[in-house]
Order: sequence, then structure tokens, then C-alpha cells
Amino acid sequence: MAAMDPRNNGYVAPLNERDEDIEVGEVVEVQDNQSVASLKSNDSDLKKKTNDDDTKEKGGWTNALILLGNQGLATLAFFGVGVNLVLFLTRVMGQGNAEAANNVSKWTGTVYMFSLVGAFLSDSYWGRYLTCTIFQIIFVLGVSLLSFTSWFFLIKPKGCGDGNFTCDPPSSLGVGIFYLSVYLVAFGYGGHQPTLATFGADQFGENDKTSKAAFFSYFYFALNVGSLFSNTILVYFEDKGLWTLGFLVSLGAAIIALAAFLGPTKRYRYVKPCGNPLPRVAQVFVATARKWSVVRPANHQELYEVEGPESAIKGSRKIFHSSKFLFLDRAAVITDDDRSGTRNNAWRLCSVTQVEEAKCVMKMLPIWLCTIIYSVIFTQMASLFVEQGDVMNASIGKFHIPAASMSVFDICSVLISTGIYRHVIFPYVRPTELMRMGIGLIIGIMAMVAAGLTEIQRLRRVVPGQAESDLTILWQIPQYVLVGASEVFMYVGQLEFFNGQSPDGLKNLGSSLCMASMALGNYVSSMMVNIVMAITARGKSHGWIPEDLNEGHMDRFYFLIAVLAAIDFVFYLVFAKWYQPISHDEDSIKGTGVKRKAISELDQV
Repeated sequence: MAAMDPRNNGYVAPLNERDEDIEVGEVVEVQDNQSVASLKSNDSDLKKKTNDDDTKEKGGWTNALILLGNQGLATLAFFGVGVNLVLFLTRVMGQGNAEAANNVSKWTGTVYMFSLVGAFLSDSYWGRYLTCTIFQIIFVLGVSLLSFTSWFFLIKPKGCGDGNFTCDPPSSLGVGIFYLSVYLVAFGYGGHQPTLATFGADQFGENDKTSKAAFFSYFYFALNVGSLFSNTILVYFEDKGLWTLGFLVSLGAAIIALAAFLGPTKRYRYVKPCGNPLPRVAQVFVATARKWSVVRPANHQELYEVEGPESAIKGSRKIFHSSKFLFLDRAAVITDDDRSGTRNNAWRLCSVTQVEEAKCVMKMLPIWLCTIIYSVIFTQMASLFVEQGDVMNASIGKFHIPAASMSVFDICSVLISTGIYRHVIFPYVRPTELMRMGIGLIIGIMAMVAAGLTEIQRLRRVVPGQAESDLTILWQIPQYVLVGASEVFMYVGQLEFFNGQSPDGLKNLGSSLCMASMALGNYVSSMMVNIVMAITARGKSHGWIPEDLNEGHMDRFYFLIAVLAAIDFVFYLVFAKWYQPISHDEDSIKGTGVKRKAISELDQV
């Protein structure tokens, strides 16, 4: 039976009596002189359509395992380039130690900062899959160009760059192509890393938090498996001067990683991009400023939110009101000016979900800032730990241990700690992400104390006239193992926390915050070294970290980091206790981007 004309007697046929098809969420409006009637399909129909869509998007552990393999291979390729880059610059490019170290620091920081670019493009426009694909292609191109450049332009004569055989000065063209290639590597790897982590988590349903938590643990596990190969086998080849061979192995790993990623394209579970979040966040602050004199209602239920289960933000679920940063609620207060408009002005009136999206970013910032000092601890492995090991007794019988290879103990510690946490601790005790990050910070402090104590022992066993101390390099094992154990709690906890606490439209930004913390950790560490040397190297004093470490006090620098980290931990506890988790409306559905009605229209319904 067709619906009767409502203008005859005001009757509207029920949905189940209508012949025409009704789309989920469709609103049928019928208007006479006095009223407007709105008919919406019920929540069960909405959920049914949502579940049908989820069925089409397969996902699951099969796809997640492929992405973990992609992560391991891509990391192998990346560290095959980066782990010995400082030696390549000194031995092949002819740079001095200070210049090479500075260039590597800039390059490393750039890698992590590019993660923000990839996260923005993924959240806003491209989506996870396309972002991962494009940046991995850039990564492959970068490694390809580096392999070609080293063979055709830089390794001249053949076999140079082993520490004994000096290479010819590179041409300007060779230098230019070299820097283009390594920054393409940085751009490609940094751009796809946080997006890959989020894309892997997307392969599980919104409520499957256990599988997502497991994926993030194994994601960091895969990263360390890849770096283990690079830090052992590839380091050996490159240290012997087989640079092009090392880069070609990295290229092969990058190509296999890309092919593996593209294989299950039709079986992936996809999440559509939510549009540029910057205008949405800016609108909240602008609307708040314009309504600064407006009194907030005592009941947050009086704040503006779109009707029905669908969110006003494309691709995002609704978010419940929170009690933090209440001054931003003014952006959702409905005023007479809002009621009189023909269409909602997004720069004057925002929904509660949009306001909460901005609040989520502000709530996470203090937690994120507290993780930077931990990244300072982490960066010591690639700098001062290596310099410390270089002036220790690295011989075990006739075998010589390269100082940089001691990072293998860090990697093994990560692999073992991940297994212990996932299979021994997690089944019985499930600490929150914030608790795990705090534990990671404590273990990191212990690592700095261990490094300082090792340095004290090293200085006590210095032999006059010799650069190396008699103390064996194996004394460094505890500090590497402690850093590795701390990573499992801190960085895996960060991945889970920032991804889980980010609104749907900012998931990749949340994952990229972990890498941004590493980038700032590099910069802050460099700044601390400069400040410490400027203060301590005065007059006849050589400073804490001089060229000849036997004349310095690097132990004091380690203890300084430990003290700063302890102070940071106190602030972290305060912010962790203050933090209020995000609360999604699980009964809502993600928005389609349809423009909202004016308040004046809603009042008539």
C-alpha cells in the first residue's frame, strides 16, 4: 500500500507499509501549515546496515600478519641504509665526524617528522591504504636511487670505504643525487610508518580491543626483527666496504615488502578518510572566542548535537561530553543568533562531537610532552652508548665486538620482553596504556643509572696513555637490556594509547605522535649536549663530554638525564591521573559528511 498524501488528513503510512525503498538514515519530511513530520528508520536498521558493511570488509589476522611482515621487511631496508649512514658519510663522502654526526641527526629527525605529513594526508584525503602505497613506492625509489648512486658515482675506486681504502672525492652531481635519495628514503619510510600501524589496527572491529593491542605489540616486535638483521648481517657487509651490496639487499627487502602489501588489496578492511581536521579544530576555538561572554548551561544535554545516531563529522562516530576544558563548550551553546540563521555557521556553532575532538587533542598533549624525555633516553643508544663502548675493551679473545653492534642486546631484549609481556603477564594482569608508559619511564631511568655506573667503572680502569679502558664492553649489556625492556612498555603503550584515544578522524595523527616524540627526543638530546658542554667546558675544564672521554665525566650526563626523567615522571603521574579517556557513542554510526540542518529547522521538528 502506498503512503497516503499527508496533506489530505495528516496521516503518514508506517515504513513497513510503503512500497518504495527507504535508505538507512533517510528522513521523509511532510509539512503542512502547522508542523513538520520527520520519519527515520530505527536503530536496528541502522546497525544492520553497518554490520552488513563490516561483513564486506574482511580484515582479520591474515591481513594483519601480512602487514607485520611488511613492517619487518621495510624496517630491514630502512636500517640497512640508516644504521651505518654516519660511516658512509665519513668513509665514502669524506665528511668529518662532527659534520657526519650532524647530518645524520638532521636526517633521523626528518624521518620522524615526515610521519606527521603521512598522518595528515591519510586522515584527511588519501586514506590509510593509498597513503601506505604511495609512500612505500617513494621509499623503494629512494633505496633504488641510493643503490645506483653509490655504485655509479660514489664508490670510486671499487672496494673503497672499508675504513682502510679511501674513496675518491665525490662529484657535485653524485653528492646531490645521494642526498636526494636518502631524503626520499626518509620521506617514504617516515610517511608510511604510523599509517601502516593504524591500517593494521583497522583490520579488526572497533570493539576488538584485545586484537588491536596484540597487533601493536607484534608491530613493534616486527620492527625489531627487521632491525636485528640490519644491525648484524648488513652492518658486517657495509663495515667491510660492501656498501652497494648492503643497499641492494635493502632494496630487495623494500620491493618484497611493497609486493606483499599490495597482494591482499581486495581483502583489506578499509576506513574512509574523515576530511581535513584542521578547520574542524579551528572552528571550535573560533566559535568559543565569539561566544566567550555566553554562559554555559549547567546541563551539558542542552549543548548542540546533531539528531539521530549519525555523527556530523564524516567518518567519525559521536563522542560523549567530557568534563575537561569546559570553556570550549561555549562553541556548542545554541544562541538566538544560531536559531535565526538559515544554515548553521560552523564558525559559530559546533556539535558536541566536534568540540570533544578538539578536547581530545588538548588532553593528549600533556601526556605526549612527558614522553619526550624518555625519547632522550632512547636516543643515547645511537650516540653516547656507542661512544662509550668505543673506548672500552671490546675484545673477547681474538674476536672484536663493534661498539654499534651492542644494540643487538637492546633488540633481543625487546623481542624477549614482548613475548614475556604478551604470553606471561598480559593473560593475568592487564595494566592500562598509561600505566605501561609509566613503567617504561621508570625502567628507562634505571637504564641511565646503569649507564652512569658503567661509566664510573670505566673511568676507574683507564690506562694512562691508552684511549681504551680495561673494562670490558660487556658491562654495557645491562643498560642496553633495560632500554629494550622499557621500549616494550613505553613505545608499544604509546602506540596503543594515542591510537585508541584519538577520535576516528585523527587516528593516524595519534600513531604519528609516537614518532614525533622520537624526533623531538633527538633534537632535545642534541640541545642538552650543547648546553652541558657550554656550561662545563670552561677554563681548563674539558667538560663532561669532551673529545677524549677519559678526560670527561659522561657519567654525570647520564645521571642528569635520570634526574630530569624522574622529575618528568612526577609530572607524568599528575597528568595521567588528570586524564579523562575518550568515550565514543557505540550506538552511533560514522558520519557521511551531509551538511547539518539549521537550528531554526530543528526547532520546528
